Amino acid sequence: MPFTTFLIRNSRWLAGGFLLCFFSSFGQTFFISLSAGDIRREFGLSHGAFGSIYMGATLLSALTLPQLGRIVDHASARVVLLLTLPLLAVAAMSMGFASHWLWLFATIYLLRLFGQGMMTHNAMTAMGRWFSAQRGRAVSLASLGNQAGEALFPLAFVALAPLVGWRSMWFIASAFILVVGLPVIYFLLRIERTPSPNDGPERRSAARDWTRAEVLRDPLFWMALAGVLAPGFIATTIFFHQVYLVELRGWSLEVFASAFIVSSTVTVLSSLLSGYLIDRFSAVQILPYYLLPLAAACFMLAFVDEQWSAFAFMTLLGMSLGSSSTLFGALWPEMYGLQHLGGIRAIIVALIVFATAMGPGLTGFLIDVGVPYPWQIAGMGAYCLGGIIVMLLVRGRVLIRNASVLIAATR
Repeated sequence: MPFTTFLIRNSRWLAGGFLLCFFSSFGQTFFISLSAGDIRREFGLSHGAFGSIYMGATLLSALTLPQLGRIVDHASARVVLLLTLPLLAVAAMSMGFASHWLWLFATIYLLRLFGQGMMTHNAMTAMGRWFSAQRGRAVSLASLGNQAGEALFPLAFVALAPLVGWRSMWFIASAFILVVGLPVIYFLLRIERTPSPNDGPERRSAARDWTRAEVLRDPLFWMALAGVLAPGFIATTIFFHQVYLVELRGWSLEVFASAFIVSSTVTVLSSLLSGYLIDRFSAVQILPYYLLPLAAACFMLAFVDEQWSAFAFMTLLGMSLGSSSTLFGALWPEMYGLQHLGGIRAIIVALIVFATAMGPGLTGFLIDVGVPYPWQIAGMGAYCLGGIIVMLLVRGRVLIRNASVLIAATR
């Protein structure tokens, strides 16, 4: 099916997935961290104290998500929206009123659970279920909502916060979620999509539907996670310690910050390209290759001192981040089917959240005990190389397993 025809026929569902990811921004680290300086000043928190509160709340949300996330297997995307988006609005309003560190902890927990967690979980599960032959395209287009939010919301916050105050910005965010996000996304998702024969043949689904218990006992699941967790862990860790890295290298912080534009642009392009490749070859087929640019990015940042290496790093990082966001939306239906996809994805998203929470703290501890930061970054690159080998094994075994089940079913 031509790309323009695909867009026209499925515009409402693609727009709904895009906006689910877009409005998840209010629970993402990049948006919450815009208030970090004001929060530390008003609450009298050190960098370490606020970091511990943030990490603890994020880890608690990761522990909650596997149970709450199963709701998407029993309720429509529209119903899940009516649960998650109002609670995200309540969490945003709570941030504007917070006056004690326990209140702050609870607020961050809700923002992370219903923003980063449930909104993206609902979007990616819906795209995986609603689309078959064009699953890669659908996931890539929906995930662009994350990049759009990252590009627009920080600019709006920085422009308006000096005029109205940081707390008022959270009130505005809450109103925006309820007045704009809720009715628009509900209208788009009120009609469920089902795969159509006009979509083309579905050649890339699991041979059978696995239960969540079966998946957790599958060694290939944990082997695949060894690679799945790498992009979020590495990107969050390096971004969290970017000031330390810039000081270590003697770079300009402004120049390093400008390199994020390169990363965002390449991420978008890589996401669209990987969606096309997934639909052409399948997610399992291209699984081993998305870690190659990430490994090169880590080695570049670890061993090259010149400022230009920041732009090379961001380019390579964007290639892996864009492809991974699309790949992970399409991979799990191919490995484990659709019937229990919500419960399975809830476990995966929780582990990704856990990894992103642990990365900054672990590397910060290693810095404090004297492990050079460039060595740590090089170690991340070496981990990616090992992950590529593991992904090659996963690809081979999944293809053999699915083929064996299909052959047995035809006898």
